Amino acid sequence: MSSLYSRNKDLSSRTRKSLSDSPPSSPSPSTKSFRHDRTSRSDGSGVEGSSERLSRTSSYTRRENRLVSLNKTDDDSTSKDYKKLYEDALAENEKLKTRLEDSKQELAKIRSQLDRVTQKQDRISERSSVFESEKKEKQALEKRVSDMEEELKVLAELKSDNQRLKDENGALIRVISKLSK
Repeated sequence: MSSLYSRNKDLSSRTRKSLSDSPPSSPSPSTKSFRHDRTSRSDGSGVEGSSERLSRTSSYTRRENRLVSLNKTDDDSTSKDYKKLYEDALAENEKLKTRLEDSKQELAKIRSQLDRVTQKQDRISERSSVFESEKKEKQALEKRVSDMEEELKVLAELKSDNQRLKDENGALIRVISKLSK
């Protein structure tokens, strides 16, 4: 008896859940027969012994049939759910593909900008290296010019000293020639 009670308890909880999940449209044929059996049982004349057992087994059978039909409905709704899930997954995949394509295009755009910037920096660095080499050459030339200017000053001093010495030498030669006369 306890096994029957636990089975009845399990079946009734399943039935309640399944009935609440099913749409409130027209009742199924098994539900109609269940209502008919219930009304015919209440109209019974009082012979309860074998008819009660018979009605119990028939109610169990009806309940089992109803559960089977509900399970079929659940299977149909599950397959519909799978179809919906599949369609949702496809839609999500399409969204992700478009986002991926957008990201790829953006990445290509950013790479091209990066290439342009690096080329520009390379040109600037080349210019700066050329500018630095030119600057070094200019500094070297300026130093060389300043050295040459100093040499010219020294040369000018040497020329003036040389001229002075020539003049003194000429004067000394004249003095010596006057003295030797």
